[in-house]
Amino acid sequence: MDGNSGNRASGERKPIALALQGGGMHGAFTWGVIDRLLEDGRLDIEGVSATSAGAMNAAVLAYGMLKGGPDGARQALHDFWLAIARSAERYSPFRWVPWMKGGHSFGLDNSPLYAVADMVLRLMSPYQFNPHNMNPLRDVLASQVDFEALRRECPCHLFLCATNVETGKIRIFSGEDMSIEAVLASACLPTLFQAVAVDGQHYWDGGYVGNPAIFPLIYQCKTHDVVIVHINPIVRPGVPRTAADILNRVNEVSFNSSLMREMRAIAFVTSLIQQGKIDRAEMKEMRIHSVRNDETMAALGVSSKYNADWKFLCFLRDKGRDHAGTWLERNYDHVGQRSSVDISGEFL
Repeated sequence: MDGNSGNRASGERKPIALALQGGGMHGAFTWGVIDRLLEDGRLDIEGVSATSAGAMNAAVLAYGMLKGGPDGARQALHDFWLAIARSAERYSPFRWVPWMKGGHSFGLDNSPLYAVADMVLRLMSPYQFNPHNMNPLRDVLASQVDFEALRRECPCHLFLCATNVETGKIRIFSGEDMSIEAVLASACLPTLFQAVAVDGQHYWDGGYVGNPAIFPLIYQCKTHDVVIVHINPIVRPGVPRTAADILNRVNEVSFNSSLMREMRAIAFVTSLIQQGKIDRAEMKEMRIHSVRNDETMAALGVSSKYNADWKFLCFLRDKGRDHAGTWLERNYDHVGQRSSVDISGEFL
């Protein structure tokens, strides 16, 4: 972990809300983004809405802030992802070694274990290959986050998104609902894990209905500025032709679709406000910002989402830090003033 509170950039502190996407081990990119924003120190995080891997980052971020402010959050995120890597060394059937795919793609495509595991996931459900419902993520979260403390005194608004299996509706966990089960529900890929039961209801990954959900930040936070940290590429040039590439792109499109719908609604309301058709006192005009690196994420491929090798996680962290640093240089002055992305052009 680089830097400390003593060398943070000087400047006006501005409140923001974070919206964190999910995407497996690619969530380490988000770790890097958060780490750089905390190191900079000019942005106060009022709220976080998050899904899947983003939900894990959000819970760890909040608990780290509770324990030790921005530096405590940075250390907590480092420790969490290190614990993920160490857990994978013990439990994960997926292994990456440098010769598998060359360069720094960190794909698992050429791993015999990955090929076998991928076939099992296509033919069997988690109720068949994991009847005892073992989930190493539970142990990692329990060792890294005190959820009772978060329920008692969370330092920011925290909203975790999950999908109700039976109704298909969105569930936002917050406040007294915050728990290990809430995080696991938000991160429950149905091909990997059994549905997570909370209060008699069963949940799958929140990415199907909110990746992430923006509306809780609009309704529950005072700030008008939302910084979205993207993991799933919105733009992927070329037409996928292999079965794996087609499935990957289908997942990217579906996991971005809920965000695109919310951006359409935000763009519509913003247009009405700016045209004077709606009183600014009646509706909240949102300012949207986006930390996004489609080029890096699109180059990684679907198999790397399962790669918890520490070198890979650090690679993504560093990419996230670099991209967040560039975003701060270009867009910090826009925070509190206007959106730093063209919502219609980027999302619609």
